[in-house]
Amino acid sequence: MSSLPFPGSLVTVEWLAEWLGHPDLVVLDAGVGAYRGAEVRIPGARPFDIDGVMSDQSSAVPHTMPGAERFAEEMRALGVGEGSVVVVYDGAGIYSSARAWWMLRAMGFDRVGVLDGGMPAWVAAGLPREPAGAAVLPVGDFVSRPRDGLIVDSAVVATALSDGASAVLDARSRERFAGQVAEPRPGLRGGHMPGAVNLPFTDLQVGGRMRSADELRALISGVAGERERLVFSCGSGVTACVLALGAELAGYRDLAVYDGSWSEWGLPSDLPVVTAAE
Repeated sequence: MSSLPFPGSLVTVEWLAEWLGHPDLVVLDAGVGAYRGAEVRIPGARPFDIDGVMSDQSSAVPHTMPGAERFAEEMRALGVGEGSVVVVYDGAGIYSSARAWWMLRAMGFDRVGVLDGGMPAWVAAGLPREPAGAAVLPVGDFVSRPRDGLIVDSAVVATALSDGASAVLDARSRERFAGQVAEPRPGLRGGHMPGAVNLPFTDLQVGGRMRSADELRALISGVAGERERLVFSCGSGVTACVLALGAELAGYRDLAVYDGSWSEWGLPSDLPVVTAAE
């Protein structure tokens, strides 16, 4: 067992600064898009490449989970072991880091937390950074132990939409949810799943940091009511995980993320779509 205490699913910059350099600590940069492959990183951080090898490259839908063995191979190459404590961050604040957190949880690894406020909070605290670069990493002994039900497909979502005990929460903006603006990915229909409710992931944050547990519970119950089984969707399965993080912090435990999210559901198909006008 590691001598490094596990801080929980949300990690402060103060905790990370105190324990940075501990042999059991692995820091992962999970930036996507403009933040992918950042030139400057938290010292010792390693790239968790959601836009690349940490998604299933054979899928036509972006950001889907790779297979369990491929995931384990990549984690071992990043030096993640059975006794590691992993902290993930991204350059936007809390955006794609929650996706890395949820992927590790889905593969049976619980000692992982998201850096609250991400790189912006680290910089604002005046903490050290270093130029990114290749490094020789120790090979970890990570083993994937996939958990059923944490990553789900469209069939499970369709069932949840008609299940009175479940709520499907969409993390996209209100305008995208209502079909009032075009989707950023070409070829997708506008609108949302009938029966889904909207909770933009940005509502769960203030200044790039997660709201308090009580505030998160109020926001989520405000759209989900008394339902405790929550399924999260977004554009491509990334910011849905911010909702999953918020729900866990708020005390919810029966949680799932729709892996394809709107990148799959919004394609031309028989899957139903409605807009605000409907």
